[in-house]
Amino acid sequence: MAFDSDLPHRAACRSTAAMDPARERILIVVGNPGTASLDLSLAEAYGEGARESGAEVRELRLSALHFDPILHEGHHGVQELEPDLRAAQESILWANHLVIVYPIWWGSVPALLKGFIDRTLNSGFAYRYHDDGPLWDKLLRGRSARLITTSDAPGWWIRFAYRNSDVAMMKHAVLEFCGVTPVRVTRFTRTRHRSDSERGEWIARARALGERCA
Repeated sequence: MAFDSDLPHRAACRSTAAMDPARERILIVVGNPGTASLDLSLAEAYGEGARESGAEVRELRLSALHFDPILHEGHHGVQELEPDLRAAQESILWANHLVIVYPIWWGSVPALLKGFIDRTLNSGFAYRYHDDGPLWDKLLRGRSARLITTSDAPGWWIRFAYRNSDVAMMKHAVLEFCGVTPVRVTRFTRTRHRSDSERGEWIARARALGERCA
């Protein structure tokens, strides 16, 4: 089963980022640590569709980046960013639409993706707390996002047993916290029970999403 949070409406990829409003700039982040996966195939298809529609596309495969995913001192110290993470931050600032593709593992995202978020979306880059109160500045405003997820579990299990725990984190606690909105969700579920033809249909669907978002 595939589920889109914004269907049957048009995908809301147009954002207010003011660099070149006539052309979409899409950053695709592949959060599966494997070098060959359905997630990677979906990401590649999305990128192909977006490029064909005239968008500029960059891709970050986290499995190919060199960085320490552990925030060793939490948020109480400064941990220098590796060159790959500095380049990732530059790509995030360049983009006006983020596409994050990942499998749901243990009701959440892979550890590599979580580590990437911990290290990259740091204070001063993605958000900044006010000195005189509990509020904060959302430094990534003007960007939209789409989450594309895969799972062995059926959609109803993710909704009712997990209470969409991965979306609660990725959409609300991470992206919206940093000012990214709207955040749309596309789910591909029960993956290990799917035939090659069904997976092919999913890849075509991801490509169509890319075409609509360019």
